[in-house]
Amino acid sequence: MELQDQLIDATVAYVKQELAGAEGGHDWWHIYRVWQSAKHIGATESVNMLVVELGALLHDIADSKFHEGDENIGPAKAAAFMQQLQIPAEIMEHVVNIIRHISFKGGNNARTFYSAELGVVQDADRLDAIGAIGIARAFNYGGFKNRALHDPAIVPDLHMTKEAYKNSTTPTINHFYEKLLLLKDRMNTATGKAMAEERHQFMEVFLDRFYREWEGEK
Repeated sequence: MELQDQLIDATVAYVKQELAGAEGGHDWWHIYRVWQSAKHIGATESVNMLVVELGALLHDIADSKFHEGDENIGPAKAAAFMQQLQIPAEIMEHVVNIIRHISFKGGNNARTFYSAELGVVQDADRLDAIGAIGIARAFNYGGFKNRALHDPAIVPDLHMTKEAYKNSTTPTINHFYEKLLLLKDRMNTATGKAMAEERHQFMEVFLDRFYREWEGEK
């Protein structure tokens, strides 16, 4: 077995252990799907696949949503783990930067870091937030936070600050307009854009059906 395969296998084992019992939309299977999508997209880009795979596997090792908003825990845990594996410093730094900059965070923030590898991992993560899986994850997290499904009186806010986005408690349907439906046009790679298009259309069909059923229509 090549060294890179050994590093990936060790990382998979670590992530599975760390995320045992995690909320269903941010558990090992979320990581698995992002990892698989990242490998698929990465195959069409000129990127360092070790960085891509480590970034995908470690990107949600300690999501700030579940750590009182602390955005430093995830990068710190990932860095400590990679140090144990004796990952080269330049690769470790790149992966940590991916973890720090992958999140949507309201979508209204200027980029302070970008790389082709971040673009691949970010697209893979965003793909898991849309389509059938994205719908399931949105309502799973809404239930986890005891949020309403929908409230017609609460209008989606498309201009939230980062802090307002992090602290939002609005109904799950609002999340579609505040994030999920925006992702199609924020993909980085040609492959990611093509994959996002069909998933976006699926969400549009779902929402149309949702509103008809909400009003008791067939």
